[in-house]
Amino acid sequence: MSRTLTRLSLSVFALAAGGALAQQSQESGADIAADTREILQGAPSDASGGASPADTSGGTTSPDGASEAPSSPAAQSEPAPAASPEPLPVPTPGGSSAQPETLRLLENSGARPVEAQQGTPDQSGGGSSPSVEVPTVVPMPDEAAMQAEPAKGVPSPEAIEAATYEGGTLPDGQSALTVKVQVLLDRAHVSPGIIDGWKGGMSESAIAAFETREGFAADGQLDQQVWDALTANLSKPMLQSYTITEDDISGLSAPLPDDYAELAELDQLGYTRVTEKLAERFHMSEDFLTALNAQAAWQTGTTITVTDPGPRLETKVARIEVRKDTSRLAGFDADGRMILNYPVTIGSSQTPSPSGTVEVVAVALDPTYTYNPDINFQQGDNDEVLILPPGPNGPVGSVWIDLSKPTYGLHGTSKPDSLFNAASHGCVRMTNWDAEELAHLVSSGVTVEFVE
Repeated sequence: MSRTLTRLSLSVFALAAGGALAQQSQESGADIAADTREILQGAPSDASGGASPADTSGGTTSPDGASEAPSSPAAQSEPAPAASPEPLPVPTPGGSSAQPETLRLLENSGARPVEAQQGTPDQSGGGSSPSVEVPTVVPMPDEAAMQAEPAKGVPSPEAIEAATYEGGTLPDGQSALTVKVQVLLDRAHVSPGIIDGWKGGMSESAIAAFETREGFAADGQLDQQVWDALTANLSKPMLQSYTITEDDISGLSAPLPDDYAELAELDQLGYTRVTEKLAERFHMSEDFLTALNAQAAWQTGTTITVTDPGPRLETKVARIEVRKDTSRLAGFDADGRMILNYPVTIGSSQTPSPSGTVEVVAVALDPTYTYNPDINFQQGDNDEVLILPPGPNGPVGSVWIDLSKPTYGLHGTSKPDSLFNAASHGCVRMTNWDAEELAHLVSSGVTVEFVE
């Protein structure tokens, strides 16, 4: 039987998008660690008990969605497709008419998403498709890059490489040790969100998740046991040199307006700065990237220093848990082992995330976004249906993982530094790079359990 590709479309509703800021949470990093210690056990839920399947008829659900403020600025308060069998039919979320966009269907066989023609960025585009060739990097910053001093107060490349654990918890503020721990957590596929060197609740929640996965007592604090586990297989530096290419500079978008009607007139919601584009590529905050390279010209041929977060995970995800109390998503393999863990933003009390268990239906890379004020929230004075173009700065970022509950999904974000400071419109939001990794590890039918 010949294999065919059915081009379908997916309307991603604004209900699924990240949006309104939630109130700052009073929970500290220690609270998150305590919650994690009680709940984040890393073993599959008993199939005969726990939450029952969620209603898949649409509508709103019960409230949730606490957020956490950082103890530092901004963030710390972020393969080629295989041949595919005939895709499964996928219902359009919310029952509205489908709109053209890139849709990658995931089959029960576990085949990776197939490439679609529309919406996939080219080498110069602002999107982050896995099919884009990543320019070559070298293991260590070269001499010129190392001599380019970072901004005052920012950990130097030499200090980051030399950082070691000497007792106590992570240092307050921004430190070379925290940069190193964040990079090592990222390489272990326990995402700290953005790498910025600041101590805060997001890094502590990542340490707690790592402790749980390793079978340690989970308190979210760096100690000798955690340090030894993180550095057990240390084989390469934390930083690397990268030379900016013409593709990095070209294809950037002009500054993007806030109004959806104006956004709908554009062709792409791409990166607006080369620093923004490169920060996401290397999992860094834009502020940390620019401060680490304070004298950089940010033009073709410029060599800069960036982090080395390591390669993407390749082990397939068989089950997902979204922990509402810790604002983290855990992925498990077929044997029930936790293999990844990401920080996420969940819904607010006004627009809560689902409860119970749903399934992955499909994945769209570089999706368009359908705004419908009759179903979703009112954005400005816009009272008509609008289709926003694809791009990493769109309302759902560079990825949409469609769930069996209509209008709900797992998706990226245009603001990776806001994950613990904001609430979504009911969906689960994560950094674009974490969403892109997850998109290549799930298949149709993977269960997603929302744990209160």
